[in-house]
Amino acid sequence: MIEILSPAGDEKSAYAAINAGTNAIYLGLTAFSARSSAQNFDIEALKKLIEYAKFFDVKVYVAMNTLVKESELNSFVSAAVEVWNIGASAIIIQDLYLGAYLKKQYPQMILHLSTQAGICNEYGAKYAKELGFDRVILARETSLADVEKIAKIIETEVFVQGALCTCFSGQCYLSSFAGGNSGNRGRCKQPCRKKYKIDRNGFDEYAYRLSLSDLSVGENVKKLAEAGVASFKIEGRMRRPEYVSAAVAYYKKLLCGENSDKQFSALKRTYNRGNYTKGLAFGQDKSFISSAVQGHIGEYVGTVFVENGKYVLRTRQSFLEGDGFKILRDGKELCGAYFAGIVKGGAELKSSTRLKNGDKAFITTDTAVNAELLKGVRKKCVSVSVCLNAGSEPVAYLNGKAYVADFACDEALSRPTSKEDIIKCFNKVDGYPFDLRFDEIQTDGKAFLPVSKLNEFRRNAYAAFFEEESKSDNQIIEQVKPLPMLSEIQKNSKKCVIAEDFDGVCADIAALKPSLYKEGLFDAVKHFQGEKFLYLPPYLSGEDIERLKPLITPFDGIYSGGNYAVLLARELNKKLFAGTGFNLSNSISVKGCAADYVALSKELSIAEAKPLVGKNTFYLNGGDVQVMDLIYCPFSKSCASCDKRTRYTLTDENGRAFPMRRYVISGCRFQLYNCASITEHKPFTGVLCERVISPSVYKSVTRGHTENPVQ
Repeated sequence: MIEILSPAGDEKSAYAAINAGTNAIYLGLTAFSARSSAQNFDIEALKKLIEYAKFFDVKVYVAMNTLVKESELNSFVSAAVEVWNIGASAIIIQDLYLGAYLKKQYPQMILHLSTQAGICNEYGAKYAKELGFDRVILARETSLADVEKIAKIIETEVFVQGALCTCFSGQCYLSSFAGGNSGNRGRCKQPCRKKYKIDRNGFDEYAYRLSLSDLSVGENVKKLAEAGVASFKIEGRMRRPEYVSAAVAYYKKLLCGENSDKQFSALKRTYNRGNYTKGLAFGQDKSFISSAVQGHIGEYVGTVFVENGKYVLRTRQSFLEGDGFKILRDGKELCGAYFAGIVKGGAELKSSTRLKNGDKAFITTDTAVNAELLKGVRKKCVSVSVCLNAGSEPVAYLNGKAYVADFACDEALSRPTSKEDIIKCFNKVDGYPFDLRFDEIQTDGKAFLPVSKLNEFRRNAYAAFFEEESKSDNQIIEQVKPLPMLSEIQKNSKKCVIAEDFDGVCADIAALKPSLYKEGLFDAVKHFQGEKFLYLPPYLSGEDIERLKPLITPFDGIYSGGNYAVLLARELNKKLFAGTGFNLSNSISVKGCAADYVALSKELSIAEAKPLVGKNTFYLNGGDVQVMDLIYCPFSKSCASCDKRTRYTLTDENGRAFPMRRYVISGCRFQLYNCASITEHKPFTGVLCERVISPSVYKSVTRGHTENPVQ
């Protein structure tokens, strides 16, 4: 069955999704959610919602998809067990190895692997399945060809609507390092939505250089369905109930093959950033980056004219008090406006900013549309039959299930209880979402029940029916098992350096990070006295992997932040260095990771990292800090005018300069580095040092600015 999966940042959005006809909803707890700014749910509210959703056969997936630190393990596992026991359909987890641990200890749990895990090719999907996950939520960058391959391996969920992260899933550290709020911990402050400039012609003025348009695959949802996708996910746990309702209605129409123009118009009016992109599954389009507009742009409704001191919106559409607008001039955000009344040939707008002839008006709050989207109430058809006989217990049949009272009917002394009395009583639904259909109402003509008893009978029958229909099918976990003890700290004195040039480098392990993946890469490290690893980025398509396999052959192993590398290294019989992108942040993950060397998450403080030290454990201890991996061109694929440099600088409005590096596999991709490098300090475990951007004894940077890797 094809599933429409809706976001629920709060109760209103959850019930809006159910009323709109969604098949499933996903939401977060007040703790361990990657959207901590959403209202989220405590256990009591979650239990109530799960029961209501189950009544309509709507699944509820609970996101516990943040990085879990050592001090949080006990509370995380306990919370996961409690969430399962109250009836969650599945738990969404980012940490592969913590998920594998839960599945081993509690095999009845259904686990979905979060998009934060970065599953983007067959190798990653097979590994997730091997570790016990029941579904993978694909990285938004996954190509359609890889989606189709993955869907044949494991149940697959794909984003079709909503906000896009500018960085590859699970690999964004910009908010963490530049502002102290970790995106992997649910606290992202969205620095990608700020204004920047880049030192390249045509991009050197401040604009929203990293802000992506909202995703809306539209008719392409049918291609995803043909590829075998099981669940179509709508992003938006931070958005309003109207948006959730509109998105569900739109995709229901599309998947049914019906005209969806009305629903798409409503969706644009509830939230639309950048007039939408089809997303990277279908190739980077012209609308992918929204450099001129950062927020909700709404739907275009007409042009503004200045007439007799009034701002007149020329349009055939009608508006109401409370309607809001965004005004654009020359394609850029100017200001907001609101409806002030009807005038001949249009509507009057009010704005605190001076408007000009030709300004474009987009409606961003449509009160009539919003009311329409939220007026529907989902009900379940319930057939009702009732039998009353004097001297016997009354019986009600609800959808064929019998509910017997614990008292008997009296014999009437004067007027017996009539069929009309029974129907009138049972027409009261007591707040339950029942759409009643009365079948057979039987009475022997002698039975009598006082109104109070008849009402009690109805209330008890309806309550029992709702409880039974809402009951979870989950196999209860009786006891939380104790966590494994921390291993004894073991010393690791090795040093690994990530660089492009290893002349004069003294280290135990070299991880070559080239700007261009081509034949002859091994020449850059062949004279290095130590283990030689080839750096592979966290995102690789299936096609990329086949292209790179021959290049890996002469190396001792693979260094990568992508979990796909586990099975790739196994297939090629190479060593694996699990990089910082694995985000290993607790002892269960460190122990579970199937790698020869592991790097702890770069989001751990020294105090948090020390208990996890082992003989093959490394910690980022100096050099450059990569904060983003961009699987697209920030220059909007303007290839004809591209200067093809390998180094650029992204500068924010505070003057902070973030180095940006181009690298090429099957096309150009970019890595963003923090505005400050790490000063090396006394190591407490194996040292991991990246020297790709900063001036240093490693010579890669001085040459990088003039290299031309694009062939």
